[in-house]
Amino acid sequence: MPVLRSVWPRCQAATITSISSSAVSFDLKVHTYYLILAIDCPNSQLAEEKKLLATFLLLLLSSHAPAPALSLPPRPPVRCTSTDGGTTGGCVLSNAYGAWSSDRADCPVSAVGYPASEQEVVAAVARASATGARVKVVSGFAHTIPKLACPGGDGNGTATTPTLLISTARLASVEVDVAARTVTADAGAPLRAVINAAEARGLSLTAAPYWEDVSVAGLVSTGSHGSSWWGRGGAVHDHVVGLRLVVAAGEADGWARVLTLRTGDELFPAALVSLGLLGVISKITLSLDPRFKRSITYDYRNDSTFQDDFAAHAASHEFADITWYPSQHTAVYRIDDRAPLNAPGDGVNDFIGFQATPIAVTAGLRAVETSLERSKNVRGKCVTAAAEGTAKRLVGSGLKNNGLLFTGYPVVGYQGKMQTSGSCARSSAADLLSACGWDPRFHGLFFYESTAIFSPPARFRDFILDVKRLRDLAGSDSLCGVDVYNGLLVRFVKASAAHLGQPEDSVVVDFNYYRASDPAAPRLSEDVWEEVEQLAFVKHGARPHWAKNRLVAFAGVRGKYPRWAQFAAAKRQLDPRGLFDSPWSDEVVGAVEVDKGDGCALDGRCVCSVDRHCSCSPGQGYYCRPGLVFTDARVCRWST
Repeated sequence: MPVLRSVWPRCQAATITSISSSAVSFDLKVHTYYLILAIDCPNSQLAEEKKLLATFLLLLLSSHAPAPALSLPPRPPVRCTSTDGGTTGGCVLSNAYGAWSSDRADCPVSAVGYPASEQEVVAAVARASATGARVKVVSGFAHTIPKLACPGGDGNGTATTPTLLISTARLASVEVDVAARTVTADAGAPLRAVINAAEARGLSLTAAPYWEDVSVAGLVSTGSHGSSWWGRGGAVHDHVVGLRLVVAAGEADGWARVLTLRTGDELFPAALVSLGLLGVISKITLSLDPRFKRSITYDYRNDSTFQDDFAAHAASHEFADITWYPSQHTAVYRIDDRAPLNAPGDGVNDFIGFQATPIAVTAGLRAVETSLERSKNVRGKCVTAAAEGTAKRLVGSGLKNNGLLFTGYPVVGYQGKMQTSGSCARSSAADLLSACGWDPRFHGLFFYESTAIFSPPARFRDFILDVKRLRDLAGSDSLCGVDVYNGLLVRFVKASAAHLGQPEDSVVVDFNYYRASDPAAPRLSEDVWEEVEQLAFVKHGARPHWAKNRLVAFAGVRGKYPRWAQFAAAKRQLDPRGLFDSPWSDEVVGAVEVDKGDGCALDGRCVCSVDRHCSCSPGQGYYCRPGLVFTDARVCRWST
């Protein structure tokens, strides 16, 4: 089996029976388990690693089996103890991961509204405007990682400034105009509902983020994107042609009013990526294309020329991306283009990381990883990374040629089935055994997610070379932790008209890595990933994704957007009283200094400057030291 030989080169396979692509099914986990046990590893340490690899692959392939028809849906982000539908105190807001990036505390709110129409949104904003309450908006699932949706306050109605949280969970209608090739959706409409409505009328939404269980207004407001340098580009907000925004007003105007904004209007570029700082979006209109198909092939290559050919790859394929596994010296090029409607194939993109996973399997994977972290078993991390790569390659990363199984490349299917995925969230509460892998109720996967946006693209080339130098100095094993979580995903976004969109054609890099359950616990290879972040955001001036990242990524963010002054002017015009501000925007956008305290570097609340920032108690063995490649970086490095 070439895949297993490539990820486990230090052992020699004895007799390996070929596994055809059509056999990639639920039974594959059993075959792979015994296949790995047949590998000859005479060294005793390698034999132990082999057993761990077999166990981990068994867990992985159990989780990557065809998803069950039903699974437990995510919990709502707003939970209230009140008995009146959550319109008074006793409510808290959390995100889908159970912990915000800026802290791990839930967000208390003094009042929550669930409008079902634009008129009800106007009424809610008017009440807040009349009383001077701070207002924020949350979607049905709340997948932002920073605390964008938290209005602040103590939630008991006793705060100096009252707060109102507006949920768009009931604001979800979708209408398609075939003649105009547009779709108009309420703010809370799920992305999947928008895509399905367009496809049913013979049209396709061109751009979409890879995770589909987000609201249309939420993804636009935070600059969410897919991948493309072609046409209008990969960012969804660049396909918006109109929106309606409910803003605060004076008493003479009834305390709130609705603005209708279209392409060419003065305030339109500010309203596209607004971070919820201008008002409440009630409706969004997106442009559509005639329905089309996609053809996807994953091409596995050595990463030796990655820094020199990423731009050519993006220029050659409309929906290209690249996944880089630095510890394995592998780059996976996604060859992804439009196909004619009569091209054979009814493929589906059901990315394995977004499939429903048995809760017991998720807990098992977390237990294995936590054990490796606590024992500082770097080699064990590499074993799990190799297992993850093997499983993904065997099942085409979740692509399914006929909607059920992966049988080989290319996988061809309709745009609506290929552009995004998220089957774990589209489920019923009838099955209590499976869920999204990161569901905080079941103590499964728990991770950080960092996103760095580089422009011009030449800066990304320099970043790759620096990460390779860091790999050489720290050792490839030190980078295995990110390869467990899908490596570094490289996508492409065009220059945008939005003030807080990307001012130039850009390269976007996402990478996830282990987050300890205890905020005071350092993680394995802590210093390496802190240096990678500082290489990106400090040395090479990358911008953070607004809906992702730890707090440290937002340092100096205003200076990284050339049209920040225009956005700030729109903010002063539409919200002069700061009703749509929040503690998060005060700190990140307003640059309010906050004392981070001992251990602040461990959860990404600060870059260390003294040793106490690297530990919450004596004896942990982590000290603030310069970076290996970027010597101006300050990282928490373990030392005996």
